[in-house]
Amino acid sequence: MRIAVLQFAHETVTFLPFDTTEDDFRYPGSPATGEALLATDPKGYMGGFVQVAREFEGVELVGIESPLWPKTGTGSGWITNEAFESFVGRQIEQLKVQGPFDGAYLALHGAMGVRGVPRPEAEIARRVRAVLGPAARIVGTFDPHGNEDEEFLRHADMAFCVKYFPHYDMHLQGERAARMLVRAVRGDFVPSHVTLKLPILSPTALQWTGASPWSDLVQRALTWEAREPDVFVNVFFGFPWSDVPDAGMTFQVLTNGKPDLAQRVARDMADWTWRRREALLGTTKVLRIGEGVTLAKQAVAEGRTPVVLADHSDRSGYATWLLREIIAQGLSRTLVATIAAPDAIAGLMEAGVKPGDAVEVEIGGRVDPSAGEPVRIIGQVLLVADATTARAKGRGQAWVAIRFGDGNVVVLSPFLVQIIEPDELWSLGLSAVDYDVIAIKSRVHFRRGFDDSGFAPTILLVEPDEPFLGTVRLEALPYRHLTIGDYYPYGAPAL
Repeated sequence: MRIAVLQFAHETVTFLPFDTTEDDFRYPGSPATGEALLATDPKGYMGGFVQVAREFEGVELVGIESPLWPKTGTGSGWITNEAFESFVGRQIEQLKVQGPFDGAYLALHGAMGVRGVPRPEAEIARRVRAVLGPAARIVGTFDPHGNEDEEFLRHADMAFCVKYFPHYDMHLQGERAARMLVRAVRGDFVPSHVTLKLPILSPTALQWTGASPWSDLVQRALTWEAREPDVFVNVFFGFPWSDVPDAGMTFQVLTNGKPDLAQRVARDMADWTWRRREALLGTTKVLRIGEGVTLAKQAVAEGRTPVVLADHSDRSGYATWLLREIIAQGLSRTLVATIAAPDAIAGLMEAGVKPGDAVEVEIGGRVDPSAGEPVRIIGQVLLVADATTARAKGRGQAWVAIRFGDGNVVVLSPFLVQIIEPDELWSLGLSAVDYDVIAIKSRVHFRRGFDDSGFAPTILLVEPDEPFLGTVRLEALPYRHLTIGDYYPYGAPAL
């Protein structure tokens, strides 16, 4: 059994003013092919798929040249049509040359936005199907922030989507994809699926599955999977920062040749969710930055430390609103990680700065109104270190930490960084005992290391006063490809 393995994943923030180009996907290790591709992301989708696929005798995996996540991480705009056609074109040519194949695994995301391609994941599946033929089986894995409708499964046979946010079950969904693909190729599983769109558009900061009713929604999907053999339920929460026609919430149900059962489960999930739509959007409290910093000061005074200030709204990484307010309110012993400042880093590195050097540098701001104005930092270089986060490690990204004010430190990075685990900070050479407040750029993923672990007794989500790019006030965004009034809570749609 020969299975082609391809990857093309990106979470596109289409409102950002700069595009994601082919060069952004090219760096040491990307694109990856053969065993190098199969070895990427061992704890994620790819790792789960490869592990289980190789447990079956007689299965050959062929890694097709694929771009990995871009250098810009998730903080980048529309993928250019040229980049998409370049990478996908080479993938299709390699499929033709290296075939035939019995099946294909597509490691995707679901919220990719490509200029001129309305549904890029479905387009990839369509092109792969055209090469492999109707008898082959195609499976994809997805992030729950995918914007999907029925189009992908017109061309592919199966899809498996992560259920938790933070995304704890990526490896599990990769395992499922491998197991069910092998079964489908052997004829033991005959995919039958139903897709239902739900007109709900929700900010990602409100989609934390660690609290009810999002946790109840996940549990209902798990209950259906436990009740009925060979039933799989995908819940796409949606990604509102991609201005695309298939945005919003989606349910997919996959069964073994039982379309009526798939329809019944999908309808149950949709009805259950629609009845709880108001509660779903009221789970998480989001504060204005000024109020959040004031409450952080109060928590410090009361000993409820460390405090996490999470600016969920910064989609570029350059935003300085929180840093500016921390300075204005005189917050001390605060670690700000990170501010995107590639020009400042380049200047510091060119000057050969080293720990202990006095520096004066402008950081952040500039890229668009949502980033605010640059902030001038006068302080002392604390450290210069390689990036520590999973998506930045090993890509030659230097981070610079500068000490300023009353025990404060700001970490500069070339691009938007979501700090997920406290150890990503401490492994830089920083120490937890030095800080009462940790200010980060993250929506929900940070809860993995700061909340679920019990590390931070006080957690405050904040955003600027104005409803900039990453705001929970989605009605303020300039949508062009979807009509926000077609979605709850911005209109009065019917289920």
